[in-house]
Amino acid sequence: MKAKQAYDECERITRQQARNFSYGIRLLPTPKRRALSAVYAFARRIDDIGDGDLAREVKLERLENSRKQLHALDQHDGDPVLLALGDAAQRFGLPLGAFDELIDGCRADVLGTGYETFADLHHYCRCVAGSIGRLSLAVFKTADWARDERVADDLGVALQLTNILRDVLEDAVSGRVYLPAEDLRRFGCTLRLDGRGHFADGEDELVALLQFQAARAEEWYARGLRLLPSLDRRSAACCAAMAGIYHRLLHRMALRPRLVLRGRTSLPDWEKAFVAARALTGGVP
Repeated sequence: MKAKQAYDECERITRQQARNFSYGIRLLPTPKRRALSAVYAFARRIDDIGDGDLAREVKLERLENSRKQLHALDQHDGDPVLLALGDAAQRFGLPLGAFDELIDGCRADVLGTGYETFADLHHYCRCVAGSIGRLSLAVFKTADWARDERVADDLGVALQLTNILRDVLEDAVSGRVYLPAEDLRRFGCTLRLDGRGHFADGEDELVALLQFQAARAEEWYARGLRLLPSLDRRSAACCAAMAGIYHRLLHRMALRPRLVLRGRTSLPDWEKAFVAARALTGGVP
C-alpha cells in the first residue's frame, strides 16, 4: 500500500467520524491536513477501544497492542492508519510519546478511575486531550515549542472539560463520573441516577455545579487560545475552528445548563460551518 492510499483512508475516517474536528482539519493545506488526519485516525482507534462493548480485559489487551504498534510503525503490515502515521511522524517530527499518554487515559476510563480533586482530573485531561494538542502543534509548527507546548496543553484541557460537561448524563448512565469528588461535595451532588434514568440530585444544586464547571472551562480557553497568534494563518484557522466549535458549545451549555441534565448538547452542522468560515477569515473563537 502506498502512502497516498493510506492517507486517503485516514481522511475518510476523519470526515466520517470527526464530527467537530473535521471542520478545522479541512482548512489546512494538503500535507498538514493529511498528517493531522493520520493523528486523528489512530487516536480514534484508541478511543473506540475504550468506549466499546468488549470485556475490560480485552480492552486493556487491545490498548497495549496499540501501544506496541505505535512503537513499531515500520512494521505496519499493510495497516493504512499505521502507515500514514509513520509517514507523518517522519515528515513532521510527531512526539509519538503523546499517544502513550492517550492510551494511559483510556486505560483509566476502562478501569473506571475516579477523580478526587481537580488536579487529578487535570492530569487525565492532559493525557487524553493535551496529548492531541501537542501532536497537532507538531503538525502546525511553531517557532517556540517549549512555550507553545504548554499553551496547546491548556487548550486540550479546555476541550476535554467541555466534553465532560456535555456528556455528564451519558457518562452517568455508563457508570462513569469525571467531575471531581471535591466539587460534588461542595455543591451537594452525587450524580447518581434514579429509576427513570434522571439525576437524583436537586436541580438547583446540579445547575450550580454545572455552571461552576463551565466557568472553569472558560478559564482554560482563555489560556489555550493564546496559541493562535503563534501559528501561520491556515494552522491558526484550523485551530480556531476546532476550538471555536467546542467553545460555542460551552457557551450554549453555560446559558442553558438544564439542557445538559437531559442529554447531550450539540451544535447544528450549519453553525459548525459558520464557525469554520469565520476562523478562515481570522475570527477569534
